Amino acid sequence: MEPTPQSLARTYSDRVYPDPWEKVEDYQRVQGYTAEHPNAGRTAVGNALELPPSRVRGWMGDVKPDPVHGVHTASAYGWLDPEPGSDMAGALVELLAHVLAGGSINETFVPAVSPGRRVDIETIYDAFEAVGVDAQTRHVDTDGRATEVYPTADASVLGRCLVAMGAPRGTKTELSAVPTVVWESPAPIRRRFVEIYVAHRGAHFETKATTRITEERPESYLKDLQKLITETVDGEVSFGVTGLTISAVAARDLGVS
Repeated sequence: MEPTPQSLARTYSDRVYPDPWEKVEDYQRVQGYTAEHPNAGRTAVGNALELPPSRVRGWMGDVKPDPVHGVHTASAYGWLDPEPGSDMAGALVELLAHVLAGGSINETFVPAVSPGRRVDIETIYDAFEAVGVDAQTRHVDTDGRATEVYPTADASVLGRCLVAMGAPRGTKTELSAVPTVVWESPAPIRRRFVEIYVAHRGAHFETKATTRITEERPESYLKDLQKLITETVDGEVSFGVTGLTISAVAARDLGVS
């Protein structure tokens, strides 16, 4: 599914609210009540809304809970509930492909993508810029570290949106299926997801035109990926216990032969 205010809020953790979206709703209730009753104090607002006055006090001032800040930031970029088939919906799915195939989202929700033989740094910059953020590189001259491209601003909010879309935080090896948002996207966006994914993950062979994708992921994920690629391109895509083999015909169709 596309990121929604609810799914984004629920990527946050909270000591008081088991469901962080309820914190967003309570904050909105406080804002609505104080707008209608500008002279009400924290105790009156708390009693009216059945909330602790100590909690209300901060929300009546400049304190904005983390999930509220996240929702407001993501909404300003247009990341929440984008119109299906819109430029933003497509850009988010394309960035998701880059992250799933050639990147990661770390424990603080910052997404980063590494360039490869078929995916250069400028292409990754363009993917971030398409969702409205600038990007920069790190580890360019660091031995033993892959070069990474990551956002310069609001990185964790963007990462949380990608997690809400189905991207894993941290290790990717337990992902059991291609995220639902990809399957729900129009055919051109699914095609673009596959092109990006194979560009990142498809092995290049000097002596043959086939392409091999090797993944340390559950069999269910590999079979789902096989189905997605097969439905998107001409040519055969075969499944094996350690990955997929994309035929020469399919590789040419994707422009990676």
